[in-house]
Amino acid sequence: MADTTRITVTLPADQVAELKKLTDNISGYVAEAVARQLRHELLGADLRRHQEEFGEFTEEELAQARSRIFGTPDAFGSSSAA
Repeated sequence: MADTTRITVTLPADQVAELKKLTDNISGYVAEAVARQLRHELLGADLRRHQEEFGEFTEEELAQARSRIFGTPDAFGSSSAA
């Protein structure tokens, strides 16, 4: 089991009520949300470092990334949901 630390977090009452509807493991739910946000922040930092070293992403690179993430865009520029 992973090493854990007990902390106190204050949330709005309406958020706690919604969390209780979704899960009986609020700590696990919050831990996963924090992990997802940390990954998001680290990825953003990596992308900024890449651009500082190699320059801004080109439109072609951005289109390729979108295609790999969301699928090939259709004629209207939105991803196709096959």
